[in-house]
Amino acid sequence: MGKLWGGRFTKQTNHLVDEYTASIGFDQALAEEDIQGSLAHVTMLGKCGIVPQEEVETIKAGLQTVLDKIRRGEIEFSVADEDIHMNVEKNLIAEIGPVGGKLHTGRSRNDQVATDMHLYLRKRVVELAGMLHELQKSLIGQARDNLDTIIPGYTHLQRAQPILFAHHLMAYVSMFQRDIERLMDSYKRINVLPLGAGALAGTTFPIDRHFVAEQLQFDRVYENSLDAVSDRDFIVEFLSHASIIMMHLSRLSEELVLWSSTEFNFIELDDAFCTGSSIMPQKKNPDVPELVRGKTGRVYGNLMGLLTVLKSLPLAYNKDMQEDKEGMFDTVATLEGALQLFGPMIATMKVNKSRMREAVNQDFSNATDIADFLVGKGLPFRQAHEVIGKTVLYCIQQGKYLLDLTMEEFQQFSPLFDDTIYEVLRPETVVNARNVYGGTATDQVAEAIKRGEVLLSMTEQWLAEHV
Repeated sequence: MGKLWGGRFTKQTNHLVDEYTASIGFDQALAEEDIQGSLAHVTMLGKCGIVPQEEVETIKAGLQTVLDKIRRGEIEFSVADEDIHMNVEKNLIAEIGPVGGKLHTGRSRNDQVATDMHLYLRKRVVELAGMLHELQKSLIGQARDNLDTIIPGYTHLQRAQPILFAHHLMAYVSMFQRDIERLMDSYKRINVLPLGAGALAGTTFPIDRHFVAEQLQFDRVYENSLDAVSDRDFIVEFLSHASIIMMHLSRLSEELVLWSSTEFNFIELDDAFCTGSSIMPQKKNPDVPELVRGKTGRVYGNLMGLLTVLKSLPLAYNKDMQEDKEGMFDTVATLEGALQLFGPMIATMKVNKSRMREAVNQDFSNATDIADFLVGKGLPFRQAHEVIGKTVLYCIQQGKYLLDLTMEEFQQFSPLFDDTIYEVLRPETVVNARNVYGGTATDQVAEAIKRGEVLLSMTEQWLAEHV
């Protein structure tokens, strides 16, 4: 049996062309969505009187048989049949005879593949939002357990001011919340039906596109047939959101790698998420965060790849657009793989509270609070800044920290110092002094955790409505 579109041609396609242009090697991942869309389409053909109802039922039964065979791995996809659409149709005709050819009435592979990708990405966006939600739960759990844990806060990777470890973790909860909200917002642009646009101009058959949208639970249909078959914005948008998610995961990965090193020794990742060395038996390598950090580049690359494919493409469909799928599939797989691991890895992470406290006691991250103390005594901030700079220099030269200084040593830099400075410099005092909305004070972080738990509930509601 020749090509389903072969009537116009007098020669067989060169086998190298078949191999080069075929997409079945990767778009077979759309088999479920392809048949889902076809079932809705043929149901509409029957409703509109375009195909007799008896034949509609035969086609629907045949599609279900083909789907069952695909799920059982009993169908061998053929490069000669180019793509998932032609492979499904060929197998449908083999099951039920020539009537299977009526399935393609009133549609094109152009609007069919676009529908498949909308269906595919709609499902994956919900799944990924759910995985981010699980990661947030792990982070909030660790934050709740570490409301009394103080670590150095950093800028320029230099110790800046002491903060609660819970405050640091909640920063990532905020990042991932934005990621979830971006995915939620993108859903409304993914959940638009292109089917019925035909190859580019619509169809002469009296189809009901809105009925198909209802069948497939799309919120609306594309207004313009040219746009329907050529739009890949929804994939670009997904790849962009995925890139931001991977960037956030990569930042957290870098901190996990640093924190688990001997030099920091702030945390220990569970053995289940680490590997060893083939030559150095003492090693425990944080391979998961390292690999997530590394895989960020391929997700960025998939975004840039599709942007480049779409650059300068005239309307409507062009074969170039076949290049939209592999990067999307790869990004979904990369992101799912990372998120499946990150939640439990964070949940089982051990926190070395004593080491974190030791680090805070052995730095000058409380220096800003001395300046604030002097400002409270009436000294202009710029003068206070200079006083503390000289005090810190003195400590470095003497091999001391600020809390080690005697009152006599303090007062050689300013007569405004008194005994209350020792309370001011305690890490707990420094942390809790920042008692402003969004700050690191214990009360504020506890409230942030409560707000985070409310967001978890809101996400759970959205997920329940969109699964």
